[in-house]
Amino acid sequence: MKKHLLLIANILLVVSLFAQKPSLTKAYNCFYDKDYDKAKEQIDLCAADEKLSAKAQTWLYKGNIEFLLANREYSEKQKNESYQIKYPNAPIEAFDAFEKSISINPKVEALDMMTAQDALAQLYPYLLVRGVDQLIANDFAGAKATLAKGIKSYEMGTPQYPMNGDLYYYYAYALESLGETAEMNQYYQKALNDGSQNPYVFAKLIDNYKTTNDRANIEKTLALAKEKNPNDMSVRLLEIDYAYWKGDSALAINLLDQINLQSLKTVDEMVNMANFYIKEKRYEAAERLLARANAMSPNNFVILYNLGVCTYSFSEYYFNRQNQLAIQQGAKSDIEEAKSMSEQYLQEAAGYFEQARKLQPEDVNLLNTLRAIYVRQQSPKADEIDALIKQLEK
Repeated sequence: MKKHLLLIANILLVVSLFAQKPSLTKAYNCFYDKDYDKAKEQIDLCAADEKLSAKAQTWLYKGNIEFLLANREYSEKQKNESYQIKYPNAPIEAFDAFEKSISINPKVEALDMMTAQDALAQLYPYLLVRGVDQLIANDFAGAKATLAKGIKSYEMGTPQYPMNGDLYYYYAYALESLGETAEMNQYYQKALNDGSQNPYVFAKLIDNYKTTNDRANIEKTLALAKEKNPNDMSVRLLEIDYAYWKGDSALAINLLDQINLQSLKTVDEMVNMANFYIKEKRYEAAERLLARANAMSPNNFVILYNLGVCTYSFSEYYFNRQNQLAIQQGAKSDIEEAKSMSEQYLQEAAGYFEQARKLQPEDVNLLNTLRAIYVRQQSPKADEIDALIKQLEK
């Protein structure tokens, strides 16, 4: 009985091995029947086979199969956001397969299949989507490689679907995330030349021109940003920032006062506007904006730190008022009220700075401010913070 079982097992193994024998014909037949999942299984066997992997036909088949898998999956994703993509790297594999096919035989063709040259020029939308997914997953090196292929595809001819700078923008963003800033600005400029209206692209280019004090190009870029996005709040904030940068505070304040605060919708807009108010020592207006931003984005270091700055300034105001009233021999109730308000705001400031400290525990400026607060409060925490500062400064 045992011998019979072994014999059956061996027969099944032989059948299984025979069934898995690589065959371009099987791969093509599955492709022709539109069974792209099975076609991929078959063509991957061929691509792994020593003899078949040397044939241009193998890679042409693989490119077409991967292309249609990508097309199918991204079409499903557009219809249903919850659809789980099974072959996320299909666009990348298609691109690589077509390039390999060309390297072996640029003239290879197959019935009912795209040529490698034609297909390569159509892959960029799928490569863009895949690259963005990699960026979201913080796979910046992978995104860079994928988007580079997308750009190559996009630049092979007149694009059927203009990307309006998106490929260049995301590629530049990948470079920036990897710290490869030397090449980054070239692609932000390409994004702009390709029709991008993304305010972030304008902001990055303006920052670049600031490093070389290139006012002519800053103003040219800013004018284009206003033309492309006349009602975009981030562009108006860029204009205010530039006015401060070039030292024209009067213009900056004038532009600042034209902003309707209710039109600020995003956290970034609120934070940037609050920064301008802090620059002008308009702490109450800044605090109101930062409170809105904090409700939308809790545990944000910049928001918490600046809320600390604002409430600390309120404490200073009432502390100075308390002293002034005392010198002027003002009413005792007024002096006590000013003292109470100063202490209340000082405690609030300490609370905000402590929350910010949890996010960036080694920020020396923050620690110095906290030490000053705890010294005023005569708190033993002052010694603790002082010891931390000395340890960081070693």
